[in-house]
Amino acid sequence: MLRPYKSGCLSLPDVVDAATRSRMMAGIRGKDTRPEMILRRGLHARGFRFRLHDRRLPGSPDLVFPGRRAVIFVHGCFWHGHDCHLFRLPATRQEFWRAKIEGNAARDAATEDALVSAGWRVLTIWECALKGRKRLPVETLLDRVSAWLVAGLGQEIIAGGANGSF
Repeated sequence: MLRPYKSGCLSLPDVVDAATRSRMMAGIRGKDTRPEMILRRGLHARGFRFRLHDRRLPGSPDLVFPGRRAVIFVHGCFWHGHDCHLFRLPATRQEFWRAKIEGNAARDAATEDALVSAGWRVLTIWECALKGRKRLPVETLLDRVSAWLVAGLGQEIIAGGANGSF
């Protein structure tokens, strides 16, 4: 069955069966993503040493800097519901996806609160800072992250765009 889509065109039914779609979705990475690897390589080259996905901390942060009491999360704009050009709610099963993404965002907020309460500094880097038409130059992003780590600043967010926050 074809359904109207935002722009007036029709959305097509899924071309694969449920089991195949499930297998495809299960293959989407949660660790070692391309944006995460770019950040890791750049920070390591600048002399920063870190732990990866420390399960002893709430949310298993992507990068943990124990000596600096700092953690970095690299969030995918779709999976964590970032309001940017990379996020678009799927046309099918919108209630499911809305609940899923809102649940992820609520869990992110609870994780950040737990880390801050435990004395950790939290930096969130959105996928759009490293990907898409509004991405930041990698050197600029690495400069900002390095400055945040060294200066001991509090919670921050880096996103893509002409005025990417931070």
